[in-house]
Amino acid sequence: MAVYAMVHVDVKDPEAYARYAALAGPAVEKYGGEFLARGGAYRQMEGKERARNVIIRFRDMETALAFYNSPEYQEALSHGLPAAEREYCFVEGV
Repeated sequence: MAVYAMVHVDVKDPEAYARYAALAGPAVEKYGGEFLARGGAYRQMEGKERARNVIIRFRDMETALAFYNSPEYQEALSHGLPAAEREYCFVEGV
């Protein structure tokens, strides 16, 4: 069953976050992830607003977790986490 990463981000350090993005994109691709939304226009209807919103589809939860815990993505996070405030979750599709 498809799994979606839903990420909501406020970037505090654009330079460091650019390093994160340069590493995260190839890691997503390596694990078969597909970006469905990546920072486009949005309207916040409820809850906490974040300036950047991303949705990534993975084949299944096992693959999504393998991606997140991979050395490639963990290296990306070493740049991204200090550079942004964010929420990140995986949710199974229907």
